[in-house]
This record gives sequence, structure tokens and C-alpha cells, in this order.
Amino acid sequence: VMMVLVLIVAGLGVVAMLMVLFAPHIRKYSAGGACMSMARLDGKTVLITGANTGIGKETALDLAIRGARVIMACRDVEKGEEAAASIRRVYSKANVEVRELDLADTSSIRAFAQRFLREVNHLHILINNAGVMMCPYMKTKDGFEMQLGVNHLGHFLLTYLLIGLLKRSAPARIVVVSSLAHNFGWIRFHDLLSQGSYNSGLAYCQSKLANVLFARELARRLKGSSVTVNSVHPGSVRSDLVRHSTIMSLLFSLFSMFLKSPRDGAQTSIYCAVAEELHSLTGKHFSDCAPAFVAPQGRKEETARKLWDASSELLGIVWDD
Repeated sequence: VMMVLVLIVAGLGVVAMLMVLFAPHIRKYSAGGACMSMARLDGKTVLITGANTGIGKETALDLAIRGARVIMACRDVEKGEEAAASIRRVYSKANVEVRELDLADTSSIRAFAQRFLREVNHLHILINNAGVMMCPYMKTKDGFEMQLGVNHLGHFLLTYLLIGLLKRSAPARIVVVSSLAHNFGWIRFHDLLSQGSYNSGLAYCQSKLANVLFARELARRLKGSSVTVNSVHPGSVRSDLVRHSTIMSLLFSLFSMFLKSPRDGAQTSIYCAVAEELHSLTGKHFSDCAPAFVAPQGRKEETARKLWDASSELLGIVWDD
């Protein structure tokens, strides 16, 4: 038994030593693809949800450096202002502003959009970035399960309210932040809001699959409008998104070396927002700044339409086709 213990300890020691030795290479590999586009965004207006932290904040910084006016839509305005201040410290000429938006409350979304349409004349890039992950069972103000409510329904309503402005500002782009987790999701039409049973992991995967299906169906509906829609998988990123899951937090701590920094995680969102070669590409899914695999359940037009109708019904809205 002693010998086995010694071997295990020795083995762990060797693994630890190899990880330290190869750390720079592992980090470089984990960083994934980078957006190489030098495109400027002078005179362009960008809206990013959840821009006060993580990849949203890094996306805001990058697009501000390119000359865009960046509107950071945040639930916590105080944290949003701190993020905006830190962006200005990095780039003093950054044109960033913070506006309050709670995606877990449709009245907040409607109030945000009303003010936005009153005060902002153009919208060239909308990045639906905000998200919650694996939280305990909670309901939004309107009684929706939190993950589907924020990750999908909140952005569905926001996009609906701003689509006219995007069309008038065309060429325009919509970027929907999804996840590799969409592969493990399916849309539970019989219990969309997890009222019958709730599993935080499965609910998260369902919401991320909903993101992919929404992007594809919206792209189909916007064909010929010069407004493109693409979804992205940012990669596994060191962020506070996993705060609700003890297991995920532990795994992320143990394997932090293999995770992307928020800056690396923002690259695909940035790429889809600015790359010249994507100007007419729509309805696709990207990861590491390249087209990515979409799970079969994310490619079904019938499912996408059914989810579209169910979402519209839950929100009490009718889209103009």
C-alpha cells in the first residue's frame, strides 16, 4: 500500500512538473483563434449586453479602440460604470456609455429599448452577450425559468424591439453568444420553463441551443435585409459565469491553465462583429474565429420555427415577416 501511495505521489509530481514546464505552450494553445481584422468602426454604434464583466467587457474595449460608440447594457449600473472607467483607463478616447438593462424583467427590457430608440439614431452591431449559467431554480420577474428567460427570451425580446433600427442602419450585424453546451441541449417543448422538473445543467444547455436556433431562424427571416446574424462559442473562459456551480468552479480552478482569458474568449464575438469577409455571411455558427460544428438539433428548421412561435407567444409579441 505504501509503495502504491509513493507511486501515486510521484506520478502527480511528474504531472505537476510537466504542466509547469509546458504552461506557456498550453496557454498559447488554449487561447484559440484571434481576430486579425484591422477594421475600424468610426461612426458606428454598438450595443453589448452584459458588458460589465468577462468577455462582454473585453469586447467593449476592443470595439471602442476601433472607434465605435459602445453602449454597455448592464443589470448592475455601478459595476457597469466601473467597467467603463477601466476601459477609459486603457484607452482614454473610448466612447463608452452604460445603460441599465435587466434581461430577467421584460418591463426593464421595454423601458431600455424605448429610451434607446428615442436617444440613439443608429445601431450597427448588436451583441447578445449576457448570460447566466447553472443557477439554482429561479424565476424571472415574468415567471420564466431564469436561464431560458435571460439567455434566450430576454435577448429575443430585445432584438425584436431593436430590429427596425438595425434594418434602418444596415449594413448591420447581430452576434448571439451561445456555447459548445448547445450540443448537449434539446428543446423541451412539453416543459419549456422547467416547471415539471429542473436540472441546472440541462436548462443551461437548452438555453444555449435556443441561442443557436434563434440566430439561424432570425437569419433566415432577415435574408436580403443586409442585417446578418451569427452565433458564437467563445470557448471555455475564466469568468464568474460558473459562480452558481460548485463542481464547475472547482473544475475551472483545477484546469485554469487550459481555460481562455476573457480577452481570448472575446475574439470570436469581435471577429463576427468586424471581419470584412463576413459582411454577407449569415446564419452560421463560429468558434475560434472560424465556422464551427452545429449539433443536429441546432440545424432543424422545424424546431427553430416552433421555438420562435413558442417564444413569441410567451412574450406576447408578433414579428413582422
